[in-house]
This record gives sequence, structure tokens and C-alpha cells, in this order.
Amino acid sequence: MVNGAILKQAIISGANNICSQCDRINDLNIFPVPDGDTGTNMSMTISAAVKALEALDTESAGEVAKTTASAMLRGARGNSGVILSLLFRGFAKGLEGKDTATGKDLAKALGLGVDAAYKAVMKPTEGTILTVAREAFEDSAKAVKRTNDPAEVFEVICSAAEESLNRTPDLLPVLKKAGVVDAGGKGLLVIFEGMLSVIRDGVMIENTGKDINENTESEDAFRSAAAEFDEVINFTYCTEFIVGRDTEITTPVEDLRAYLETIGDCVVVVDDEEIIKVHVHTEDPGNALQKGLGYGQLLTVKVENMKQQHENAKAENNKKKAKKALKPQEPTEEMGFVAVAAGDGLEALFTDLGCNNVVSGGQSMNPSTDDIYAAVMATPAKTVFVLPNNKNIIMAAEQTAKIVEDREVVILPTKTIPQGITAMLAFDPDSDTIINKGAMMDAFSTVSTGQVTFAARDSEFGMKKIKEGDIIALDNGKLTVSDKTPNKALMKLAKNMIDKSATFVTLIYGQGISEDEANEALAELEAKFGKDVDINLVEGGQPVYYYILGIEKEQ
Repeated sequence: MVNGAILKQAIISGANNICSQCDRINDLNIFPVPDGDTGTNMSMTISAAVKALEALDTESAGEVAKTTASAMLRGARGNSGVILSLLFRGFAKGLEGKDTATGKDLAKALGLGVDAAYKAVMKPTEGTILTVAREAFEDSAKAVKRTNDPAEVFEVICSAAEESLNRTPDLLPVLKKAGVVDAGGKGLLVIFEGMLSVIRDGVMIENTGKDINENTESEDAFRSAAAEFDEVINFTYCTEFIVGRDTEITTPVEDLRAYLETIGDCVVVVDDEEIIKVHVHTEDPGNALQKGLGYGQLLTVKVENMKQQHENAKAENNKKKAKKALKPQEPTEEMGFVAVAAGDGLEALFTDLGCNNVVSGGQSMNPSTDDIYAAVMATPAKTVFVLPNNKNIIMAAEQTAKIVEDREVVILPTKTIPQGITAMLAFDPDSDTIINKGAMMDAFSTVSTGQVTFAARDSEFGMKKIKEGDIIALDNGKLTVSDKTPNKALMKLAKNMIDKSATFVTLIYGQGISEDEANEALAELEAKFGKDVDINLVEGGQPVYYYILGIEKEQ
């Protein structure tokens, strides 16, 4: 029998196993575009349960399953994470009220999860995590006719899942062509194998990979940098310069160091036969530079105001904290909006268009159900429209709608940023919810989206061989163009997409593209298409995509 303590350890073991193999599962993604990363999404989803389980003290298997399902639902990221959470919701239903679980209980619970997962997907695709879960359940249902031992039944679940996973390339030709199995199915098998290690052998698999948590590396780096500014700043200016040594000057470098120590601190002076490199914090950068000139010509100079940097860092940190600290609001207004977007420019744009809250996220950064839930609850409206703006976030948004009780949540299934922008522009504050939903759906359905990005891995599509790092372009999600530069790829993409039916074009430029490059791209587009369509340039600041091209067409 599996009691609460065993089930708790099994789930943590499964989480550790997928965290350890996260990168290998990510590498199974066959499309070259940087995406939500299946391994990362599934790892973060089940890791949300680990945090909850570590604080849980119970011997009830049912309570462990319930806690796991609740935490995973709120922590679910990406389609694979949502499906995983639904599978474990089945465990919660199947083990409800049970202190221990038999083999039959585990098989039945898995079946309930499979049923919920299939119902949640509008068009289930075989050869994916769904197939692996279903066939694992079907074999376990046969196994319980001969044994009720949990270890034996779970061993069947794992072996059946592995066999099913190995067949996924036969069901999805794109997997066979790439020579890989389904990433989501692999992730599920890895979790099941981690659980089996505890249920059968009593051995907890340790996490030998990187920690999976809610904080991104960039956020951690920001906090570390900000911490440095918390130290006492005795002098205002961080002064760095390099002097090209004049061989005729024989003054000892020690004299320069000694002088700098009289006008500042943090003095570093390094020299060789050709140069002297200097770092000092001082109130008199001019005096430091003048002293340096006594040893030769200045080759480089950098002077930064550390006190201003400190204030900027604190302001930015406070801004980040304010954005994260969303407080629930009473639903006093009739309608409100939540959008998902990444990049300061895009967040500001959606705010200007009327969104009450913008959840940071998008491609490669899928927000959790709980992130979207917090934004919905912080929106003071009786009806909250949610725009996911990414196909891999729609399922997480739909799960949010199921757990909000005091207001209506309407999911507008926007798959791209341009679709979300067009939907917001179609909103009429004088119309009711039903009319607005229809109008916004109609509006964004006419939008075509092009994207210019880089290949995250070597791949082959059609007759094209794509190398990691190549510039690639997608026409409504379909890879159509590769080129040497983002601007060249953009122009090829635009020629493919902009036709006589186009009425308005929005060009959004992101990280890696300078303002000058963006203006050059705009000028080229206007020269080619400007007579027939209006073209608008937006600084989005989005990661992953150099350019996003939105094209509105006649209905």
C-alpha cells in the first residue's frame, strides 16, 4: 500500500528526476524557434508541488494528492505543464478520502487524469504526452486484473509509457523526420520513473540538475547587482582609464597609486611595459585623469556616477517589486483586461490600450496559471478579458478561468502579440461583454503575424537545413525564410505576407535591433508597400524576436 509519506516522496522524486534531465528534454523540441521549452515548463510545474509538499505533514495519500494537484494547477506553465497538472488532478480525484492507495487506486486515478487531459485539449494530437499517458493507463487497467500491488502496477505504467513514447515517431511524421521522440511524453516518463524508484525500491532520486524556481537568472543577477549598491558609497564617481606609457617618463607608477589613494578609494593600478590601467572611486575624476597624463596619453576613459546608478537601481528594483506585488481588487467596474507580453515597450503599449495588468511572459517565458490568476484578481472588473498572446499560454489562461469565483473571466485565444493589439483596438466601452467578445474575436481573426528570430538548434524543414544561430522568419508560425541578417529576413518575409488585402501593418522591433536598424527597415517597407498600406513602427523591447510583423487584412 502507498501511504501519504510514500506518495509525497514519490512525487518529489519524480520532480527531481525531470529537473535533472530538463535540458535533455528541452533538446527534443524539434522546431528550431526558441520556444517554451517542454522540460522547463514541466519541471517548473511539478516543482510548484514540491514546495507545497515540503510544508505538508500528513500520512494521508489523498491529502498529498490534493495538495499536489492544487499546487501544480497554479504553477502550470505551457501546454505540457497544464496537461501534466490535469493528469495529477486525476490522482487527487482518484485518491480522494483515501489514507492509502492500492495498485487499482493508482490505475484508476491515472485514468481520471487522462480523461481530464483529453477533454481539456480542443484537438488532441496522438503521438504526444496524451498518447503516452493514455496507453500507460490502458496497460495498467489490464494489470490490475492480476495484481493489486502498487509497485507492480506502477512498474507496468512506466514500461507501457516507455513503449508508447518509442512509438510516437510513428504517429507524428515530424518526429520521425527529426529522429526524436515526443518531448512531453519523455518528460512524463521521466517523472513516472522517479516515482517508481520510491514506490518499488524506496529510493529517492536526487536532483542533480539546476534548481527550478520562480526566479529567472536575469532577476537573480539584477538582485545581486542591486545588492552591491546597498554598500556605503563614499565617493561619487567610478573612474577608469588606460594610459599608453611614455617610455621617456621614469616616474614610478607607485606615485600614481599613492596619489589616487589620497583622493579616493577602491584604487586598482595595473601596469606593464606598454599601458597603465587604473580604477578609482573619487570626487575628483579630473584630478585623477590629470595625474594619469603625467605618465603618457589617455587611451580610454570611463566615468560613472555611482550615486545616480544607486538611485536608478533602487527605482528599478522598486518598480519590479511593485509590478510583482499585485493586490486583489474588488470587482467594481464592468470590464477589464489582462494581457501577456514581454518587453517594456509592449507592456507600455498594452497598458496604453487599456489593459489593467500586463503579465510578463511570452515565447520561452510562459507565465504560470497563478501568475495570470493574480493579474485577474488585481483587475477591478466584473468581467475580465484575458489575452494570452501566445498559443502555448492559452491553456494556462483557460485553467485560470476555472478557479476564479467572484468575477467572470473571458479568454480571448490570441496567439500572437499583433492579434492582441488588434483585439484591444476593437474594444468598445459602450457595448456589453457579449458584443465586445464577438467584435474582438472577429478583429484579431483577420490578423496575420510574421516573426523574425534565430534558430535555437540545428534542424531541417522541407528542403531547408537550418543551423543553430541562423536568422529565420515565420509566416503565421510556419518557417519560410532564412537569411544572414534580421533586416534581410524581414524584407523577404514581408514580400511573402503583404498582399492587396492588407490594410494596416505594424512593425514591432525588439532586443538586438537598434533604433537606426528599425528605421531602416521601416523605410524599406514604406518604399515597397507604403502606397497601399499604412505602416506603423513600435519599439517593443521583446526578447527572442528581432521583429514581429502584424498585418491586418480586409474581412
